[in-house]
Amino acid sequence: MKVKLLLVHLIFFGFTAQVFAQNFGGPQDLVDKLKRSVELPSQGQLEIVAIKKTPLSQIFEVELNTGELLYSDISGDYLFAGDLYQTTNSGLMNLSSKTRQLRTAERISAIPEDQMIVYSPEDETRATLTVFTDVDCTYCRALHKDVEALVAKGIEVRYLAYPRGGEAAGSYEKMVSVWCSQDRHKSLTQAKNGQNLPARDCETPVLEHYELGNQIGISGTPALIFPDGRLIPGYMDVDRLVAMLAIE
Repeated sequence: MKVKLLLVHLIFFGFTAQVFAQNFGGPQDLVDKLKRSVELPSQGQLEIVAIKKTPLSQIFEVELNTGELLYSDISGDYLFAGDLYQTTNSGLMNLSSKTRQLRTAERISAIPEDQMIVYSPEDETRATLTVFTDVDCTYCRALHKDVEALVAKGIEVRYLAYPRGGEAAGSYEKMVSVWCSQDRHKSLTQAKNGQNLPARDCETPVLEHYELGNQIGISGTPALIFPDGRLIPGYMDVDRLVAMLAIE
């Protein structure tokens, strides 16, 4: 199990490096200092993928390959974690969430479609909805019953695996069986209906999906990813999803 988890982490961090194009928008001495302080002690596990200016002239946003955002003063002597907000006439604007959305969208778009279970409209696809799912999750099952209606509205539903608890989850082997099935659509529906599936074993992306979900901040299922990278936790009915996707 430890070997498998190590491989998953190596694959994930390799995948992350491919997704992120390094973007260092800060002074070179700041970049060098933060790299020495963050990357070297972690022995390659942590990598700074971007350093960007913020509306505050002395504060820079520091993005790690784990998805975490930090903020540094211009000297690089101090780092702090948390979200950066801007006050506006209409309320608070979360500037950190914009970076997270962009990165989430990039990560999702980099996943090969053959690693997903996809339900596509017969005609025009008007929007996509990526769903991290667990076959034993009650609200995931409720959402699955809406898939036909969503597809009829022109929404492509793309499933990724998120067995809550990872390899130790009771649903993990079930989800491996689903992804190893010759008919994933049928097996997914059967599993969500509580039917027993034949035990199957093959190379699957289940743990990679789970690791990715953790990195982008998923803690439960279903977790909905909108095309712009917004992460919305929990079940939503068809009408609300249609409204939020702005397709009618």
